[in-house]
Amino acid sequence: MTPSVAMPFAPFALEFLQRALIGGALVAILCGIVGTWVVIRGMAFLGEALAHGMLPGVALATVLSLPVLAGGALSAIAMSLGIGALQRRAKLSYDTSIGLLFVSMLALGVIIISHSGSFATDATAILFGDILAIDQRDIILLAVATALGLAVAALCHRAFVALSLDPRIASVLGLRPRLAQAALVGLVTLAIVASYQAVGSMLVVGLLLAPAVAAGHWTTRIPSRMILASAFGVTAVVLGLIASWYAATAAGASVAGAAILLTCVSWAARAALSSLRGRWAVPALAT
Repeated sequence: MTPSVAMPFAPFALEFLQRALIGGALVAILCGIVGTWVVIRGMAFLGEALAHGMLPGVALATVLSLPVLAGGALSAIAMSLGIGALQRRAKLSYDTSIGLLFVSMLALGVIIISHSGSFATDATAILFGDILAIDQRDIILLAVATALGLAVAALCHRAFVALSLDPRIASVLGLRPRLAQAALVGLVTLAIVASYQAVGSMLVVGLLLAPAVAAGHWTTRIPSRMILASAFGVTAVVLGLIASWYAATAAGASVAGAAILLTCVSWAARAALSSLRGRWAVPALAT
C-alpha cells in the first residue's frame, strides 16, 4: 500500500480510535437495520422524541455517577409507555402525545443537568456523545445490543412487513399488530440507547435515518436495504473519524455529518444515473 493511500487511515493505528471504529461500526449496523423500518414506517418523529426522551435518565445517571446507558434505557422506556398511556386514556393523537412528552422530557433533562457543577461538560457529552471514549466494556454492550436487534428484526420480519402494509392484514394473518408495533418501538429504543455513547441524543437520529434514506435510493427490497444502510453507516463512521482527526472537529458530530453527506451524494449519484439512462433510452426508442 502506498503512503498516499495509507496516510488517511494512519490514525486508526491508535487503540482508542480502533475502539471508536469498532463501536461506531456496531452502532451503524444496528441503526442500519432499525433505521430501515423507521423510514418505511414513517417513525422519524418518534425516533427524535425517544432520543430526547432518554435525556432525563442519562442526566440523572451522570449526576449520580450511575451507568448512563441504564438510566437512558429506563427513561426511554418510560417515555414509550407514556406515549401509549396518553393515547389510550387522554385520547390524544399519536403525534400530539409524542410532542407533549418530547418537550417535557427534554426540559426535565436540562433541569437535572443544570444542578450539576459541570453543566456545560455534561450537556455536551449527553447531547453530542463521545465516541472516542468507547472502551472494551462498551464494545461488548454494543455487540450484545446489535445481536439482539438482529434477532428481533429477523423473528418479527413478517409481522413488520404486514404492519407496514396494513395493520388489518397483520391481524387477519394472526401476526398481532399491537405486539409487532411494540416490538418495533422497542427496537427503535434499543438503537437509540445503544447509539447514545457514539453520537449523543441530538445526533443519533441522523445516524438512524440518513443511511437508511441513502440505501433507499438504490433498492426497495427490505433485506438488501438493511445491508446497504449498514454499509453506508459504517462508511460514515470511518469518514467521520478521519475528518475529526485531521480537521480537529467533534467526532460524534463529524460521524453524523458524514452520514448526511453520504445521503446527499447517494441521491445525486442516483439522479445522475437515472438521467443517463433516460438519455440512452431515447436513441434506443428512436431506432
